[in-house]
Amino acid sequence: MSALRGIIAPAATPFNAAGEIDFDGVRRQADWLIAAGVHGLAIGGSTGEGHTLDREEFRDLIVAADEAIGGRVPLVAGIITNSTRDAVLKGRLLAGSRVAALQVTPVHYLFKPDDEAMLQHFRTLAEETGLPVLIYNVVPWTYLAPDLLLRIMREVPGVIGVKQSAGDLKLFADLMIGARPEDHIFSAVDALMYSSYALGARGSIAAILTAAPRASVDLWDLVQAGRHDEAKALHERLLPLWNAMVGDNLPACVKAAQALQGCDAGLPRAPMPPATAEQVQAIRDALEGLGVSCSSRAVA
Repeated sequence: MSALRGIIAPAATPFNAAGEIDFDGVRRQADWLIAAGVHGLAIGGSTGEGHTLDREEFRDLIVAADEAIGGRVPLVAGIITNSTRDAVLKGRLLAGSRVAALQVTPVHYLFKPDDEAMLQHFRTLAEETGLPVLIYNVVPWTYLAPDLLLRIMREVPGVIGVKQSAGDLKLFADLMIGARPEDHIFSAVDALMYSSYALGARGSIAAILTAAPRASVDLWDLVQAGRHDEAKALHERLLPLWNAMVGDNLPACVKAAQALQGCDAGLPRAPMPPATAEQVQAIRDALEGLGVSCSSRAVA
C-alpha cells in the first residue's frame, strides 16, 4: 500500500453515443493520464460516473483499465452502491485483478445507517472481499464525521484510509490531526489541494486532477519540495479551472477539459448533459491560464 500516494487521477469513463463504454477510450485515457505523470488511477468513481454502471459493466471496466494500466501505476476501483450485499458482490468481481484498493461510498439512499451499522458495513466489505478499502466520504446526507472515520480505521484492519470530499477544510483538518501515520488520507477538496497537501494529506483523488493532470502533479511536487510560494501561485491558477467545472454535470466538464487537451473521453451517460458552450469556453480560458495548449476544435 506504500505506492498509494500522490496524484491518483479519477479517470472519466468514455461512453459512446449509444451510452455504451468505449473500451478503446479507456486505454487512450489511461495512457494520457500516466504520460502526464500521475501516480495512480481511480476507476469507476464519481468522475467516472460509477453510479451508472451495473455489475457486469463495472467488472468489464475495471478489467479493461487493469489491462490498459499494465501495472505502471496503482489502480483504485470505485464502488458506489446502496447495500452491503451489492458492495460485496461488486468487490468479489475483482478477484485476480491488480486492484490496490476499493474506494467505497457509504450507503446513502434516503436512509442513513447509524454509526454501528456503518462500521459493520465496512467491516463486512473488507472481510468478504479481502481487498483494502478507502472510505469515499462524499455523500452530504450520509457524511461520516472525523471521529467515526477514525474509529472505523482503528477497528477494521481492512479499512486503510479515507478519501475526504466536500469543501469543508475544517473537517479535513480534524481528520488529519487524528490520523495515524499509516492511515491513507486523500483529499478530494478540489478547490483547496494546496491547503490539503500542506496539512499532510497522503495525496489526492479528485476531479481536477483528471482535468489538469500535469499542473496537479506539479502542485504536489512543489509542496513536497517545500516550495510553498510557487505552490500557492499554482493553486491560484488552478482554482479558476475548478470554478469553471464545478456543477451538476461535473463529469461532463472534466471530459470537456480532456477533449480540449486532445484526449477524447467520450460523452457523459444520459441523462447527464454535455458541457455547455459557456462551460467549455470558461474551461478553455482556465486551461490557457495554466499554460495548457487547447484544441481549436469545438467541444460542446
